[in-house]
Amino acid sequence: MKEIKVKNVIIGKQFEKSEIYQEFSKIVKEKRIEVNEIEEGTKIKIEDDLYLDVLWPDSEQVLSKNSINNNALVFKLNYKKFSMLFTGDIEEEAEKILVSKYNNTNILESVVLKVGHHGSKTSSTQKFLQLIKPKISLIGVGKNNNFGHPNDDVIQRLKKLRLYNF
Repeated sequence: MKEIKVKNVIIGKQFEKSEIYQEFSKIVKEKRIEVNEIEEGTKIKIEDDLYLDVLWPDSEQVLSKNSINNNALVFKLNYKKFSMLFTGDIEEEAEKILVSKYNNTNILESVVLKVGHHGSKTSSTQKFLQLIKPKISLIGVGKNNNFGHPNDDVIQRLKKLRLYNF
């Protein structure tokens, strides 16, 4: 936002005001950028047949453990029969709530999964992955990163569920 022109920003509802968030707030105020904080239940129509369903965070169930990660924005991009689930940096605690909420539905089911928290050992539980049933799983990491992402257990869970191509 410092370098390019931004008209508006959509972010997940914030429950903890980190340094990064405070810097973000300063920039949007200075540049008069419209900010829309969204949470579970929000549906954003982009165009015909293309929309986002926001599944998390939920101000009725704010998680205090690793608050910034566990209250991260989770949404599903839907386009006709294609869908992609974006899970931000949520960890097991948030995944458990999503599993509980959507266990007997196909709401989490997606063609593509953006694997949570860079494939961290704190994310991508087996029950969560089983509800999503992705055909493709994407993990965003830097080569030789200091965190050891993706975690080997996560890779094994994806392999076991045949959700990862090597």
